[in-house]
Amino acid sequence: MRIAAASHTKQKRKEGDGLFPEVIYYEKAALAYKLGEELRRKYTHTEWIPIENHNNIEEMRKRPNKDFGKMKQYLIVGIRKTHRYVENHKVSDYLVPYTSSGCTAMCLYCYLVCNYNKCSYLRVFVNREQMLERLIRHAQRADREMVYEIGSNSDLILENTITGNLEWTIREFVKNPSGILTFPTKFDMVEPLLELDHKRRVIIRMSLNPQEIIRTVEFGTSPLNARIRALNAVCGAGYRVGILIAPVIMVEGWKTLYEQLIRQMADQLTERVKKEAVIEIIFMTYSFVQNAINTEAFPKAVNLYEKEQMTGRGRGKYCYRKELREDGEIYLRSLIGRYLKDMKILYVV
Repeated sequence: MRIAAASHTKQKRKEGDGLFPEVIYYEKAALAYKLGEELRRKYTHTEWIPIENHNNIEEMRKRPNKDFGKMKQYLIVGIRKTHRYVENHKVSDYLVPYTSSGCTAMCLYCYLVCNYNKCSYLRVFVNREQMLERLIRHAQRADREMVYEIGSNSDLILENTITGNLEWTIREFVKNPSGILTFPTKFDMVEPLLELDHKRRVIIRMSLNPQEIIRTVEFGTSPLNARIRALNAVCGAGYRVGILIAPVIMVEGWKTLYEQLIRQMADQLTERVKKEAVIEIIFMTYSFVQNAINTEAFPKAVNLYEKEQMTGRGRGKYCYRKELREDGEIYLRSLIGRYLKDMKILYVV
């Protein structure tokens, strides 16, 4: 049985303000949790449709590729049942399943698009107390201070505009003495975090790309200027910070675009950010599935598949040819050495 909307007024997505869902699919048991109750009150004017399992919504699985954009306007509310930590050796010790999966943005390269009938729309999980308690116990048992990546499957800055989970997490996490949290973002809605007592145990990493790529590829995300302002703000509030130049996309004129980006970073980042942040550089990978979905869902968008530039990387996946990627790495390292000479590059992949 569907929960009827209290009125026929639809809540629309507003750029920069997160998601105002047209429809919410929910597991009935989720409403027994405090967060589930809060979301039900917050979105009282939205239609709520019960489902058996957030991981298997039959209606979604039957949707054609062209409906991808529309599905981004749906919100799924459920209970996370998978809690397996995955070892990581880049900016964290573990990738941790946390309070959301998927996103409202529509970045054409997003790996979640490969499972868009299951993962690409935003799912929020109401059993946050269970997940955070598990993380804290793990940190307390460790023989050294561990770093936990809690945003590898979603954008927690965006999710926070809907659930308040990130604010809650930081407040609760720092009550225990062990561990560090980290997450990346493409959004600038950081104001609720600025006054929190984070005790320097949270690393916020901002993903940056040339504005032209943000405009034509990273649909529904914050513009470059806003991202830089947000990064400056959280660093000024004492958070540890990082920068992802990611993904590097070799569109026509890409070298000029990325030089403009790095020069803009040099001009607009605060000296504190330049001193404290490390840079991650990630070249784009793409897939046959992504290309098929994007072709139908965004027929007028830029085509990211370039046969002459790419080679196979596993089943149905593509990456830039080795010589192109190596040339790109040399070029980007030289730009950073010229304009941001005091900043460290953590890795290039």
